[in-house]
Amino acid sequence: MLEQRKRMMRRKRSVAERGMVSAAVVRRLPRYHRFLGDLLRKNELRISSARLSLLMGVTASQIRQDLNCFGGFGQQGYGYNVRYLYEQIGELLGVSEGYRAVIVGAGNLGRALVSSHMFERRGVVRTAMFDTDENVIGRTFGGIPVYNVAGLEEYVRAAHIDIGVLTTPKDAAEGEARRLAAAGIKGIWNFSNQELTLPDYPDIIIENMHMGDSLMMLLYAIKEKEDGR
Repeated sequence: MLEQRKRMMRRKRSVAERGMVSAAVVRRLPRYHRFLGDLLRKNELRISSARLSLLMGVTASQIRQDLNCFGGFGQQGYGYNVRYLYEQIGELLGVSEGYRAVIVGAGNLGRALVSSHMFERRGVVRTAMFDTDENVIGRTFGGIPVYNVAGLEEYVRAAHIDIGVLTTPKDAAEGEARRLAAAGIKGIWNFSNQELTLPDYPDIIIENMHMGDSLMMLLYAIKEKEDGR
């Protein structure tokens, strides 16, 4: 197993260095990680690509192709060691890096996010929330304190924060994103419904989330099904 791990690490470094993994494969990795986590919680420690394909609704061939981008992880006649695969995909996704995050905006969405187990299950440490509302500054939500946003940059630098989660109103998003970028943030998870780009900060990675888009895709699928009757 130790030699296998070494081979996998060499393979992963080689793939990453050459930029060989498509964005589509990377987008599927979190889903693999989630399903494998569910299997672990059910104490299932071994699985075949055929059974995993049934659970996920992805072909066994697609699963093997995706995982082969990083060395395969499976053994012929055995399948996949669920815990090992879960840990390796988590490592690929940065779950083991201990990234630190702050949430800017302590409204309903910010409170819902900070109170969920989503961050800790993915290895992200929530350290603080920030807001302008005197009614929430000084309070705690999900065990995380809310500070005045005036001190955002100083806190990000001092606490070595990697990720800024934006749940601000749309018109405040770009300004807060620029403050985060100027303070040295590495990535922004943006829930403001404002499509953010920061061309003057090319090293900042931005993930724009639009829940309304997802809802409209559901509406489209329902309408298509009804129209096809």
